[in-house]
Amino acid sequence: MKADVLVIGAGIAGLTTAINCAEAGYQVILISKAKQLSESNSSYAQGGIVYNKKETSPEALIKDILRAGGPLVKKESASIVARDGASVIENLLIKKAKVPFTKNKFGFQLTKEAAHSHRRILFAYDTTGKYIIEGLLNYIKQIKNIKILSEHMAIDILTREHNTNDIHSVYMKPEALGAYVYNLRSNKVKKILAHVTVLATGGIGQIYKHTTNPKIATGDGIAMAYRAGAKIINMEYTQFHPTTLFGHSAQNFLISESVRGEGAVLINQDGKEFIKHHKGSLAPRDIVSIAIHNELIQSHKEFVYLDLSKIQKLNIKKRFPGIYNKCLKYNIDIEKDLIPVVPAFHFSCGGIFVDSWGRSTIQNLFVAGESSCTGLHGANRLASTSLLEGVVWGDRISKYIKKYNKKYFEKKFPVVRDWESKGVRDKEVDPALLKQDWETLKNTMWNYVGVVRTKNRLQRAQRDLTNLRSSIETFYRNTILSADIIELRNAVQVGLIIANAAWQNKTSRGGHYRLN
Repeated sequence: MKADVLVIGAGIAGLTTAINCAEAGYQVILISKAKQLSESNSSYAQGGIVYNKKETSPEALIKDILRAGGPLVKKESASIVARDGASVIENLLIKKAKVPFTKNKFGFQLTKEAAHSHRRILFAYDTTGKYIIEGLLNYIKQIKNIKILSEHMAIDILTREHNTNDIHSVYMKPEALGAYVYNLRSNKVKKILAHVTVLATGGIGQIYKHTTNPKIATGDGIAMAYRAGAKIINMEYTQFHPTTLFGHSAQNFLISESVRGEGAVLINQDGKEFIKHHKGSLAPRDIVSIAIHNELIQSHKEFVYLDLSKIQKLNIKKRFPGIYNKCLKYNIDIEKDLIPVVPAFHFSCGGIFVDSWGRSTIQNLFVAGESSCTGLHGANRLASTSLLEGVVWGDRISKYIKKYNKKYFEKKFPVVRDWESKGVRDKEVDPALLKQDWETLKNTMWNYVGVVRTKNRLQRAQRDLTNLRSSIETFYRNTILSADIIELRNAVQVGLIIANAAWQNKTSRGGHYRLN
């Protein structure tokens, strides 16, 4: 199977790239490992997307991004989203996808979130990501030159050096040629050759015990790029969201930062505010998460509360219907009850290094969305910039490909080897081993490479994860291929990358906080 452009992932970044490349006239294959294309990290975004209107100066937004992400922010990237974001949103999300962003009598209603100096966030009630993805999926149905393959999972990126018999490839720059793709329905592996490959595989949250991310967020793109030889950076900067609903049966449910943006505050179980920062509960996420962590350690409690009593002037049920209904399932009426919350892993500020046009260090391999690192987020992402980054870089990738099309589409494909099963591969995956390996990974990452890190914890994480990776590689090569073992292999690799990066960096900054 061949394509001009292969897009791996169907979140906001992948869909934007696929739509724009197809509208530029290229044959696009879009794959997603999910059964339902709507299942992605993007779909779970509650708060919104930064909308720095064209008539608004970009300087204030740039300043807020720099303040949240610190000196590690790449100012060029901040300038790009502040300057170009509004037009991309208007053209794709508003005009084409017709996303029903919430309005008032003056036009689009804008909200404010942590570390923002102005109200500049577009939202659709409290399920913004869901409405955006629905709109993009409805729009993409109209485009004929996109072939969509759901329940198809990339195993590894094809490269000239690793997957051809070209002995001179060692003298060339690394070059992507597509991917080996596993069909989850037929259990067959096919190679998809592509002049351009775009990774938009989303987040890594499932490597942690507590996360806001869905089950598909296993770090696949980062692991594949690492094995192919791409440069991976800033992986120690793991952002933990301060407020997820506490309770074993309520795991992964995010209480949007918009709730605090509207005026809700965090209090301890004695009813007192405890965050010592001039912005209080609206301080940057790393500061709030560390404050909650310290409060829980000192108080020996399992959670703190989010108090909405100060925003009763709002129609809470109308403004936050998703959160209201979800909490009600757990007998919490947010119009009168406190919400028990704890921090959970939310977003990776690091990823596959890309330039301002989404190009990785491997030729023909572009990356967009959370699996990339554009430098926009520095050490700590400013709220509601993740959807913006995905749509802006999805747009920029397609523009670059169109501008330099001869560079990509006039080359002939070399002969790429078919997929070969290596080792025995005659054993079914033992579910007990799989479950134990996942629990070992999640607990190791949460306890040793979590909100607060120390020298001893990181040393133990490196040792344990190195051993675990070795065992899983053997497991992978000697069992029948399945989505479970592919994801586990990817997840442990990403966990080890984070642990190694956290060990090497002794300076606390943003999402990387070391006591020693």
